[in-house]
Amino acid sequence: MRVFASRCGAALLAAGLIVVTAPPAGAAGRGAPLIPRELDSLGRSPGTLVQLRRGAGREALRQVRAAGGVPVSRGLRLWHVPSTRARLLVPRLALAGALGEFEPERPRSRGGTGPGADPLLVEQHWLARVGADRVEPPGPGVPVTVIDSGLDLEHPEFAGRPDTQALNAQTVAGGREFHGTAVASILAAPSNGLGVVGIYPRARLRSWDASPSGLFSSRDVIEGIDAASALGTGVINLSLGGRSRSRFEEEAILLAVARGSLVVAAAGNDGRNGNPRNFPADLPHVLTVASTDPLDRVSGFSTRDAGTDLAAPGEEIPVAVPLSYAPDGYVSANGTSFSAPIVAGAAAWLWTQRQQLDATQVAELLRRSARDLGPSGRDPASGFGLLDLPHALSAPAPPADPLEPNDDIDHVRPGGLLEPGRQPLTAPASLRAAISARLDTVEDPRDAYKVYVPPGRRVDASLRSRGALVLELW
Repeated sequence: MRVFASRCGAALLAAGLIVVTAPPAGAAGRGAPLIPRELDSLGRSPGTLVQLRRGAGREALRQVRAAGGVPVSRGLRLWHVPSTRARLLVPRLALAGALGEFEPERPRSRGGTGPGADPLLVEQHWLARVGADRVEPPGPGVPVTVIDSGLDLEHPEFAGRPDTQALNAQTVAGGREFHGTAVASILAAPSNGLGVVGIYPRARLRSWDASPSGLFSSRDVIEGIDAASALGTGVINLSLGGRSRSRFEEEAILLAVARGSLVVAAAGNDGRNGNPRNFPADLPHVLTVASTDPLDRVSGFSTRDAGTDLAAPGEEIPVAVPLSYAPDGYVSANGTSFSAPIVAGAAAWLWTQRQQLDATQVAELLRRSARDLGPSGRDPASGFGLLDLPHALSAPAPPADPLEPNDDIDHVRPGGLLEPGRQPLTAPASLRAAISARLDTVEDPRDAYKVYVPPGRRVDASLRSRGALVLELW
């Protein structure tokens, strides 16, 4: 896209916005009026997420703390408040002009069907299906964070494992607390002569326990995303999800993308239950992974959705589990939960060996290099196809997609979600600019850009595209 403006010596600045969109849709708004039924919704959850407006004063912070508020994400100005107190707090903050948004905690569940009764498989068939047995993994590099139930740091696979970091306290007690250890083992179990080997055995592995009480909620997931992305560039794995969309979970992912992270999520296991939407997998800027069986067929349980990006093995997967769960520490498992970390580990491996790439290039390279399954091209069952690690390591790098995320005016303006916003494409000393970017109807449906417009002058914008796009000037 090219932007031009006539030169002008005026010192004043007029704001201009250009929005390029794949579907003909406008930008989303914020700050909807408070209505009673929204307050009534808080009774459905014991906890409420409350976002303060940027610049909210000390009195607002005092009220939040007095209501039992606990910080969730400083970058999002987000607090967790017991719902019984939030019903009183939210109207007060709104009247004072200090309230951004609020929503009840969203329930989240593990994205896998859980371990089966099969004994540990002697051979890990999935390594060959994605080509990991044909290439030599690198040493530690780009970190990958597993946001899940806790990691059993005393398991033989992880006891003493180098480059392993717990970002918070890890708990593994309880019948469903095997999940985080299982996911981490697929991703990064070392080559130590024990049990299983992960796709990236020497990865820099981080773990965030998002179920400290045994249950997942959007609050704990948001905290994990924020903690992981605050540490800098890396891959974040989310083998979890739910049917309710969370504004704040989406904002946490957008903030993580802005900080340079790549977010990978399990597609879900509702392929036989009508394929309901699954979040966060169904959000923009998330690399969504479906499951395949040992014959490279999409698993019957794997959720079909237009936002599916890739597929990876998810059936008969040998995994490590806490010793309290299984005496020998290993079981066989099924689910997209166990497909996602294969892709997340491959992404960290690829990024480590090709460090000149950014997150948008890593994701696009994995998609373009995948081995097509089923109908030609992208499809809801397998996305662009089965992960092909050797091809991804050697294929030409796609161009970067600059300034992401910039899906909304709120992402580029000062005082918006991604403070301080984006720099204008043009400037007083440079009134011509050109930018090349990508759009995707699901993953990246809009791009918004700021331009410098001298007072009294006009903007000339031209757009070249391989597909049908809509250009809007604001």
